[in-house]
Amino acid sequence: MEEEFNVSIVDSEGKVILNDTMTSLSNGFIDLWLPRDQTFHVTIEHGEHIVESEISTFEGDHTCITTMQFM
Repeated sequence: MEEEFNVSIVDSEGKVILNDTMTSLSNGFIDLWLPRDQTFHVTIEHGEHIVESEISTFEGDHTCITTMQFM
């Protein structure tokens, strides 16, 4: 795929962790590393399409998020 996406990640206190343009890998995924034991609001934009989700990084949470898809 290797397309550009605008990615915004904000923690639960409103601190911006990331606000940048990222390029997806050839498999369509974006590789992100987030601090442990926190909750984040993630927004990904591609053209006119927007997906948003809450992601947490506590023990037992999923480490590969596949539910944020543009339809």
